[in-house]
Amino acid sequence: MSLAEQINQDFLVAFKSKNSDVVAVLRMLKSSLTNKEIEKKLPKSEALSDDDVIAIIKSEIKKRKDSYTSYTEANRNDLAEKEEQEIKILEKYLPEQMSDDQIKDIVLQVVTETGASSPADFGKVMGAVMAQTKNQADGQLVSSLVKAVLAK
Repeated sequence: MSLAEQINQDFLVAFKSKNSDVVAVLRMLKSSLTNKEIEKKLPKSEALSDDDVIAIIKSEIKKRKDSYTSYTEANRNDLAEKEEQEIKILEKYLPEQMSDDQIKDIVLQVVTETGASSPADFGKVMGAVMAQTKNQADGQLVSSLVKAVLAK
């Protein structure tokens, strides 16, 4: 079952069980997926790939993290908690994330393989690391680890 199908199935279950929080988040996510299908001009018989769906989910999570930060700074804890709950619902659909140590090992391996030695090689290292982590690592975390290793 594809990730988009799983989201549709979970939406129906949440709708039937009247879980309004999950329904609202998944309805928004389904809307984003439909918008992406329209943008890509996919025929009705085709669906988005799991990589596309994961990219959309990550984008939605990033939006909520930004809102969470804004609400926290404005002392709107009620709204911040709502954003945090939505993040948890969305994170269920992401692949298991790598640990910091695993990512750092990959960064060190790529730096060795590419012969990168200065911050000027950041792009080359970052691209190779992201290709190897394939949706299992947060881009900001990878970026900070690459910068730390290249700064030495």
